[in-house]
Amino acid sequence: MSPHGHDVALTTIFDGERATVRRLRKSKLVVVSGADKGREVEVSKARVSGGRSIISDLVLQDKAISGAHFEIFARDDGYRLRDLDSRNGTFVGETRIHEVYLAPGATFRVGHTEIRFQPLQDIVEIALSERDRFDRVIGGSAAMREIFAVLEKVAPSELTVLVTGETGTGKELVARGLHNASPRRQKPFVVLDCGAIPRDLIESTLFGHEKGSFTGAVGQYRGHFEQATGGTIFLDEIGELDIGLQPKLLRVLEQREIRRVGGDRSVKVDVRVVAATNRDLRAMVNAGTFREDLYFRLSVMLIDLPPLRERREDIPQVAQHFLREVAQRRGLSLSFGQDAMTALMAGNFPGNVRELRNMVERAASLAEGPVITRADLAFGRESSYAPPTGTGAARALVAAGAGAGAPTGGGSGSFDAASLEVGVEFKEAKQRVVDAFEAVYLKAVLTRHEGNITRSAQEAGLTRYHLRELLKRHGLTGTGAE
Repeated sequence: MSPHGHDVALTTIFDGERATVRRLRKSKLVVVSGADKGREVEVSKARVSGGRSIISDLVLQDKAISGAHFEIFARDDGYRLRDLDSRNGTFVGETRIHEVYLAPGATFRVGHTEIRFQPLQDIVEIALSERDRFDRVIGGSAAMREIFAVLEKVAPSELTVLVTGETGTGKELVARGLHNASPRRQKPFVVLDCGAIPRDLIESTLFGHEKGSFTGAVGQYRGHFEQATGGTIFLDEIGELDIGLQPKLLRVLEQREIRRVGGDRSVKVDVRVVAATNRDLRAMVNAGTFREDLYFRLSVMLIDLPPLRERREDIPQVAQHFLREVAQRRGLSLSFGQDAMTALMAGNFPGNVRELRNMVERAASLAEGPVITRADLAFGRESSYAPPTGTGAARALVAAGAGAGAPTGGGSGSFDAASLEVGVEFKEAKQRVVDAFEAVYLKAVLTRHEGNITRSAQEAGLTRYHLRELLKRHGLTGTGAE
């Protein structure tokens, strides 16, 4: 039994302080009533899902069930059942749940279907990498070394990979690592941020265009897929891809050929595709904003990166790595004082590894001596969180008419260039503005609806699940009835 009194699902075996293997207890889901009575699926991985969609492990026919309805995931502290913001909810007894521990033999209801969760005696051993890093991704925790072991096996293959995780967890570094460890390493690694390209340009950016195909097309342009020929294309923020363009991307994944905008012939492309998102694509499938067949095709191999707060044992190693980089660039000798490391270990880090890196770099600049203290981190930590209205990146939002009050419709607004920091890469600068916008917007919409999650989600055009995840990322909470 776990310390919480639940059946142990995942056990980590240690040799001294170093994890050597993880052991997962197998289980199965059995449909005990409903249209699919008698159907069962054996669970031999740490996460399994159920719903009507083909993206689910347990596919059900009940029309009252959502495409991606629920998931069960194994943790060191037990098995957890989570509703995926389904239309009609998940029930244990008469109680509608969002997330709950499952006892062995417990039943739960989705739609008109009752399912029994039944742990088995068989054990699956999950290998851990011998290494504490994969390319530039660092972490000696069992969770990260389990991911590294998978990446080491997947990298030499041609498999399409979908990398998920919160903002700042290192999704692009994983994609670059897969490319660098593959036979394609000498060929191009092409990055496309699907959220950074205007909607009317995204198709030509991806697939290219012919001369005269639209106003401004003064010559032929080879799109990102052609530019990546022989190498890897990384489709970042894939959840932002317009629904109208998704069938064309699906066709490229299936047929490995593209057609330029305005062109009349197909062009073969030899590329490996890695995609990433910080959004819940399963919830988007439920909402009809992301195609289930595209999700199915992208997630041939799914890598889910844990947030930093769930692998705190990695914080010292990662922080020391960033500090060494700063010290080498500046030709200095720098180290953390014990009080500073204690403060870092206690941090929540809603911005994850990216936030930790920013904090270390700022602290190194502020430190008056070779040893970084807790006081040096205080300013870095304050400024690494989403700034309050009227400061930093948020000032640009106020200038655009999206400050502390409700965002107003109409008009393109303006942007305060003074809010940007000199010497910051485009993606990092963009992310800081986006983080600031999210915090300001979420505070405003929550205030207007007195903390009510449901009404706030409706106004924002988000699912309750997505809104809750955003609130957690920014350290905000809803206080009203849901």
